[in-house]
Amino acid sequence: MSLNKIQSGFTLLEVLVAIVVVSLGLLGLAGLQAATLRNNQIAYYRGIAIQQTYDMADRIRANQAGLATYALGVGADNGCISSSCDSAQMAQTDIFQWNNNNARMLPAGTGTVASAAGGAFDITVSWNENTESGSAAQQFVTRVMP
Repeated sequence: MSLNKIQSGFTLLEVLVAIVVVSLGLLGLAGLQAATLRNNQIAYYRGIAIQQTYDMADRIRANQAGLATYALGVGADNGCISSSCDSAQMAQTDIFQWNNNNARMLPAGTGTVASAAGGAFDITVSWNENTESGSAAQQFVTRVMP
C-alpha cells in the first residue's frame, strides 16, 4: 500500500512571507499619505499668502490718498471701522488689520509693505512651514503699481 502525499494549502513559511510583503506595502502607503498631507498643508499656506498679498494690494488701490502712509508700513488700530478717519489713518488701520489676519491664518505670519522704484509697492508675506527637513521660513513677495 503506497501512500501518496498530496500537498494542499500553504505552508507557514509562505504565510509569513506574504504577511511581511503586505506589511511593507502598507508602511509605504502610510508614508505616502503623510507626505501628501504635509504637501497639502504647504500648498494651503502658500495659497493664503497669495490671497493676503492681493488683499493688501486691493487696500492700497482703494486708498490712493494714503499711499505715503502705506509706504511707511506702520499699522495702528485707529477705530476707523466705527468712526470716520482720514486716508492716512485708514492706511494704518489697513496694515493693522492685514497683519492681524496674517498672524491668524498663517503660522508665525507677518506682512510688510515697502515702497519700491517708480511709485510701486513691494508687499511681503512671511510665515513658517514644516518641511521634510524641519521648519523653514517662507516668503511671498508681490510688486504692486497702484
